Amino acid sequence: MSRSRGTYDDRQPIWEKRWTERSTDAVVPQCNTRFTGKTTYSTGSKPRSLNAVDVNGDGKLDIIVANYGSNNVGVLLNIGNGSFAAQTTYPAGTGPAFVPAADVDGDGKPDIIVTNYGSKNIGVLLNTGNGTFAAQATYPAGTSPNVVVAVDVNGDGKPDIIVANYGSNNIAVFLGYC
Repeated sequence: MSRSRGTYDDRQPIWEKRWTERSTDAVVPQCNTRFTGKTTYSTGSKPRSLNAVDVNGDGKLDIIVANYGSNNVGVLLNIGNGSFAAQTTYPAGTGPAFVPAADVDGDGKPDIIVTNYGSKNIGVLLNTGNGTFAAQATYPAGTSPNVVVAVDVNGDGKPDIIVANYGSNNIAVFLGYC
C-alpha cells in the first residue's frame, strides 16, 4: 500500500528488471482490479470443467461446461455485456470431465472434444454452425480418460487428439484425417 501525491493508492508495484539499462523500476498497474458481484447460471449436475470459446462466430466468448453428474455438455451463448443465455445441453457419455474445443474437421468452427470418464471414451461434437452441435461421435480411449488436448502431432496440418487415461496409466493418441 502506498500514498501518492496525497491520495491513497492500494495498487501494488510490479518490479521490473531492465537488463539493457541495468536498473530496476517499479511499474504500478493503471487500474485497481475489482470484480462485480457474481451472476450465476444454471448448469447440469456437478459441473466438472469449462472452456470459453466463440462457438457461434459472433466475436464473443461463449461457455462450454462438462456436466459430470448429468452426463451432458452444456453450451451457454454470450449475449453481450457479460451475460449468457441458458445452457443448451448435448448428451455425452458417463461422467464428462474435460471439454476443450478445437476445429477438428477443418471447417473453421470450434468443435467440442469431451472426455467421458466413466464410459472409457472421448466424444467429438461437431459444430454445425450458430453455436449448435451434432451428436457426439465416440472413440475408445482407455480407463478413466481425463485430460485431453487437440494438437497436430504428426505435422500434417490436421488436429490430432491426445488423452490422458487416469485409470489405465497411459495416454492415447488419435491421429486426425479427412
